[in-house]
Amino acid sequence: MKKPLRILSILSIVFITSIFINAINKEEIDPIVSTHKYYKIKSLKLPNNLNLAGERVPLEIPDVRERMERELLVNTYWQSNGLLLIKRAHKYFPVLEPLLRKYGLPDDFKFLALAESGFIDETSNVGAAGMWHFMKQTGKEFGLEINKNVDERYDIEKSTKVAAEYLIKSKERFNSWTLAAAAYNAGNYGISRRLEAQDVDNYYDAKLADETERYVFRILALKEIINNSEKYGFVFEKEDLYTIEKTTTVKVDTAITNITAFAKKFGMNYKEFKILNPWLREHHLNNKSRKLYTIKIPAN
Repeated sequence: MKKPLRILSILSIVFITSIFINAINKEEIDPIVSTHKYYKIKSLKLPNNLNLAGERVPLEIPDVRERMERELLVNTYWQSNGLLLIKRAHKYFPVLEPLLRKYGLPDDFKFLALAESGFIDETSNVGAAGMWHFMKQTGKEFGLEINKNVDERYDIEKSTKVAAEYLIKSKERFNSWTLAAAAYNAGNYGISRRLEAQDVDNYYDAKLADETERYVFRILALKEIINNSEKYGFVFEKEDLYTIEKTTTVKVDTAITNITAFAKKFGMNYKEFKILNPWLREHHLNNKSRKLYTIKIPAN
């Protein structure tokens, strides 16, 4: 066979074979046809017993149902963020739960703290900081020390105590944990003003700012997803979850001039010290007033 003819024959065979393979595997390689086989975006069924601190969510109200579905969908299908929140919740919920009991807050408010900060050490764009995302003025009003050197908004125990005081006062004012949660976002005065102007007495009947209208529903969505993570498609092993280091404490009533040197005495480097004691914001502790501070160190 002449060379040009041989080449033409080979090309014809390759072309016919490719058409045949394409016809057989069209469903596999065509994303329009095949995507539904491997990834389904399902509408979610709302549980009938949704509640915040025992206060029922009135899902029979169409607007309430839509708002609840929105937050459940957003937090379910933002999978990467949802899985990270589950991992961090496993780390910090065991610390928060006994503190909430101690200070008289319902257990559900651990989900409020998670919704506020995501349990990461970042300051919001309006200056709220710490696990409970306190503003400076609010934190100071409730007795937290907040300055360049020390910021007790980052102290889990102290900030949880203050959050409990704030929320309990709001509950006494509104006679509702749900409204207390909303007031944590919008302020007691802001909620009172809206309720009075609209002549309503509960969160679900009030027209509020967009952020506050989503706020309680986000808390509810996180509660539902984390308590029923497998139901919402989150798959993980126990060893995948984050845990917190076991610690003990030392008391200090003097200045610490060099945190690096101080940390080394207890087998830590600077970063490890800061992770355990994020409330100390600088490289030293001034302590001119000789206040007694509690510092966490690794347990032996």
